[in-house]
Amino acid sequence: MKALRIQGILFTASAALVTLGSLGLGRLPPQVELIVVTVLILVLGVPHGALDTIFAKQLYGIRTLTGWLQFTLLYVLLAALVVGLWRWQPALFLLGFLIISAAHFSGDPLPPTPWPVRLLYGGSVILLPTLWHAPEISRLFGLLVGESTAAPLIPWLRLLAWPWLVGLTFASVWQIRKDFWTSLEIVAAGSLALAAPPLVAFVVFFCGMHSSRHILRTMSFSGRSSWRYITGAALLPMLGVLLGSGLAWGFLRNTAIDARVIQVVFVGLAALTVPHMVLVERVRLSGWARKTPG
Repeated sequence: MKALRIQGILFTASAALVTLGSLGLGRLPPQVELIVVTVLILVLGVPHGALDTIFAKQLYGIRTLTGWLQFTLLYVLLAALVVGLWRWQPALFLLGFLIISAAHFSGDPLPPTPWPVRLLYGGSVILLPTLWHAPEISRLFGLLVGESTAAPLIPWLRLLAWPWLVGLTFASVWQIRKDFWTSLEIVAAGSLALAAPPLVAFVVFFCGMHSSRHILRTMSFSGRSSWRYITGAALLPMLGVLLGSGLAWGFLRNTAIDARVIQVVFVGLAALTVPHMVLVERVRLSGWARKTPG
């Protein structure tokens, strides 16, 4: 718990700095920003999902080569189904990705944060950027699924964002009485989503809060506090992600560079998020308690 508190304070401080900087400083050129964001997501964000092997081993007792091959096949199959949905039903893909992302992010706050506060927190990362950055969100979603698919969704997201902001404000004030530091995390995430450029806000939240917190929780769940153990567990899955990203980059070679980067990164994240949630949400909903296989 102490490590999670320290991580939360560091995230709150970094989010506050980025929020204030976004209000008073200029931005990097768009393509430079995109490259920086992509590298940070790959280096600091994706590895938390690469630790799913620890949960597979702990929850299902996978030890043999056959067991790991079966697990890998199911994992890749679920990811491939998400990619297929993006190709053939992009509107459904985008809506589903936003919903499951909000639900997944709602697991970040420490217990006993109640579910309404969690829901407002998780949704704020998705909805609040549309209030001040609607044109940029529309452009990014257009690069991801096409302008004609993305454009009709933005006004609805923006409309929902206003009551969401009110609810988040009340939730953060209410949470002060229960857990001051969690309340600050909520305020930091909401302020970041409102003020910072969308990609910058996402990478600070995704890497500084979601991924970092998940890695610390995984270390606790595994009963192994060694960073060497964590790095070893993530190594092969990360190599698989890099291989898949390289194949996707080649497959999209006729796509404009900005759209190609956005599609590889965010379709990849969506594809990995679904099997990741199937595996991890069971643990999250049980309060991150360790369980023996079977």
